[in-house]
Amino acid sequence: MNQKKYSLNELGWKDCFKKQYEAEDSAKYLPARVTMTHKGHLVVSTGESELLLKIAGKGIGSLNEQPTVGDWLLMDRETMVPVKVLDRTSLLQRMAPGQEVKLQPIAANIDTLFIVSSCNTEFNLNRIERYICLALEAGVDVTLVLTKEDLTEEAQQYRKQAEHLHEGMPIVTINGKDPESVECLQKWFRPGETVALLGSSGVGKTTLLNTVNGTEKEKTGAIRHGDDKGRHTTTTRSLHVMKSGALLIDVPGIRELQLHDCHAGINRAFSEIVEAEDMCRFSDCSHKREPGCGVREALEDGSITQRRLDNYLKLKEEAEKNTEEIAERTKRKDGKKKNYSRKWKK
Repeated sequence: MNQKKYSLNELGWKDCFKKQYEAEDSAKYLPARVTMTHKGHLVVSTGESELLLKIAGKGIGSLNEQPTVGDWLLMDRETMVPVKVLDRTSLLQRMAPGQEVKLQPIAANIDTLFIVSSCNTEFNLNRIERYICLALEAGVDVTLVLTKEDLTEEAQQYRKQAEHLHEGMPIVTINGKDPESVECLQKWFRPGETVALLGSSGVGKTTLLNTVNGTEKEKTGAIRHGDDKGRHTTTTRSLHVMKSGALLIDVPGIRELQLHDCHAGINRAFSEIVEAEDMCRFSDCSHKREPGCGVREALEDGSITQRRLDNYLKLKEEAEKNTEEIAERTKRKDGKKKNYSRKWKK
């Protein structure tokens, strides 16, 4: 974002946030939206000004949760230190990459998620399904945007492959560099609405942002010839106020998206398999050799595909495992806090 001044409404302020703010001491606190997150700091905007906040090892100020881009914070008017994260309308989060078992917020208070993939070897149905599960779990509308249609004669074949991933999901194929081609996306960019772009590196998210908004401020990286893989072109999560009045969140290319506590999203994304499971004779059916398996019958009559079933079972197992690990980590942390408290009470 630049230094232009905005009203709260122009930053995406809605009634649900206003009610929370009015329930507090509004004379003492000032609302601000997180417009950028980067290693060690984040940027917030009050509309009148932007502030750079450093993130210490234990977080920021007295906040008991990690803010992310799109969040609304209440700032102490005197110290300009954040004291509260307002309840979110939606939150995209994943298991943090690496060895440490913890959750990592991606973006908050999103109305629509654009899953951005490209019409080349980056296109992957299993990966797109992960993003769909994430969006559905968060209660966010989802649209699939297939970029680089100008670089292939098979754009419609990529689109056709994706048509059965989630019933009713809009799918658009575009040339992200062509303003006329991306015009079809404008209906999602309504004033005050927040749209997030999510996808792998090199699919053209930043190029798309520039074309839609008519800017060239963001640096973009070229695709390496031969493997269609792109350089990391965005290193921060950032929120942009668009000319249409919408707000666009750009997220760095994601290499790893491990799901956590995403059972509702997975069930909605794979609804045809869940329906088939309801017809199984046994509630703990593994869908392999048990008699009366509704899923095997659906496979035989073509109602579901083996690829979809394999990915469904994989994502379910992953989400259950990660949920258990987070619960165990939380239990250990709570136990340490209790022991520490007892020690001092003596």
